[in-house]
Amino acid sequence: MTFELVAIKQNGELAKSVTTTSPLGAEIIQGTRRMYQSSGYEPPWVGYLAFADGVSVGSCAFKSPPQNNRVEIAYFTFPEYQSRGIATRMATELVRIAFDKIPTVTVAAQTLPQDGASTSILKKLGFGLMETLEHPEDGLVWEWQLTNTSKA
Repeated sequence: MTFELVAIKQNGELAKSVTTTSPLGAEIIQGTRRMYQSSGYEPPWVGYLAFADGVSVGSCAFKSPPQNNRVEIAYFTFPEYQSRGIATRMATELVRIAFDKIPTVTVAAQTLPQDGASTSILKKLGFGLMETLEHPEDGLVWEWQLTNTSKA
């Protein structure tokens, strides 16, 4: 399987010409453009569509450029492609991008405060559970972090 992340540019175009995006992919692009309005647009700290064998299968992003040497990631596999390792690949690529750009940055992610697919992915990638936080929109969440020195 070929796998790649394609950046969503500030104007909503993809950084690379692709054959198809799903209706969900189009919604993600519009949501990403709105995110840029509040968090800024500073590549590589942007949103991406994930493609497997040329088909859009998910989305992932840095929620904003790094602040205080911390950057938060998020990822979402389209429902019909779940349980195929797509989220793991997206998270892995975001971590790689972050450490390639700023080797000392702390990569963070937040999950619901319960074990599930996302917590399994983060544990597999070497993230450590740091604390439980009150998120303004999501309520209680677990904060996970990974540094270049904590990577396995």
